[in-house]
Amino acid sequence: MSTKKGSILVVEDEEKIARVLELELEYEGYKVTKVIDGLEALEAYRTGSWDLILLDVMLPGLSGIELLRRIRKNDLHTPVILLTAKSSVEDKVSGLDLGANDYITKPFQIEELLARIRAALRIKRTEEEHPQNENDDLLRFADLSINQKSREVIRGDGESIDLTPREYDLLVYLMVNKRQVLSRDQILEAVWGYDFFGDTNVVDVYIRYVRKKIDLPHLPSLIHTVRGVGYVMKDSK
Repeated sequence: MSTKKGSILVVEDEEKIARVLELELEYEGYKVTKVIDGLEALEAYRTGSWDLILLDVMLPGLSGIELLRRIRKNDLHTPVILLTAKSSVEDKVSGLDLGANDYITKPFQIEELLARIRAALRIKRTEEEHPQNENDDLLRFADLSINQKSREVIRGDGESIDLTPREYDLLVYLMVNKRQVLSRDQILEAVWGYDFFGDTNVVDVYIRYVRKKIDLPHLPSLIHTVRGVGYVMKDSK
């Protein structure tokens, strides 16, 4: 019998999708409970213990967004990944503003969803093992540090790295979400704003700018491309 990787609450009212998710996640070694409406999900959340929640936005009884709002009132730590329709920009915005860790649009590839689940669970484990002081304004990853009060960026023992405001915001977003694969759309919405009307190619351009400044020739790369998905900040090991 395989060791369970963690418990996942699947909240999805489309029976076929819910069943596929249940089978795939159980095959991967997760313990899965699936529910089909928001009120049932709220009860399951309150009475169970969950390592991660997969939450459809459009639900009968209680919407996914309202359910997320209630979860985040007292629980800031359980990862929540939203399942959204492709056109539901407002739901994505509301969900991220309310504290969703990630979202994936339907229809999605199961491999991508599994990767996002693994990333969210890794971040949760890291935070549990190395809790941060909420009042600490210093972001650190590998040999890169950012002082959010002074906006000073330093790599290794070197001098301060000069970044434009947009480059700085992009780097902070990557740092805050380190080891999490971020899509171009997520980066665009977080750094440029939800009302930005432009191509996601702008993300690639600014990633290149930031890489040129922080990934110095004699140092390992910290910003990595995930082909077909987006970018992730991680060490090169």
